[in-house]
Amino acid sequence: MKWVLLQSFSFAYEAQIAKSQLHAFGISARIANEHTINMDWLYSNALGGVRLLVLESDFEEAKKLLDQDYSDAVDDVFNIDHPKCPECQSTEIIAYTKGKKPAFIVLLLFWFPLSKLEHGYRCQSCNHFFKL
Repeated sequence: MKWVLLQSFSFAYEAQIAKSQLHAFGISARIANEHTINMDWLYSNALGGVRLLVLESDFEEAKKLLDQDYSDAVDDVFNIDHPKCPECQSTEIIAYTKGKKPAFIVLLLFWFPLSKLEHGYRCQSCNHFFKL
C-alpha cells in the first residue's frame, strides 16, 4: 500500500484536525514532519509543511471529505443567528473598533493614549458602524 500526500498544512494542529475528521469516517491517515515543525516552525515552508498522508486507494474519498464545508450545519444545529446590518440588512459584518487611527496618531505624538475607542461592528457592504 502506498501513502500519498493529501494536503499540506502550516501548523501541526491543522493537520491533526483533518486527520481526526478522516479517522471519524474510517479512513487511515498519518502525518509527516509534525515533530520537526513543532520543534522549529520556521522549517515549515522548507519542508513543505506538515503533510497529511492517506492510502492511495482512499485519496478521492478523503479529498471529498476535507473539501466539505460544515459551517452552515453547525449554525443550524445550534440555532445561531448572524447579526445583520441595521442599514442594509447584510450579514457581511466584521468586528470593528472605531477611533483606532486617531488614537494611534495621538499615541505617536504624545506617547500617551488620549483618544476614545468604540467597539462594535462595521458592515462590509455599506460601511455602516453599529453596536449590538
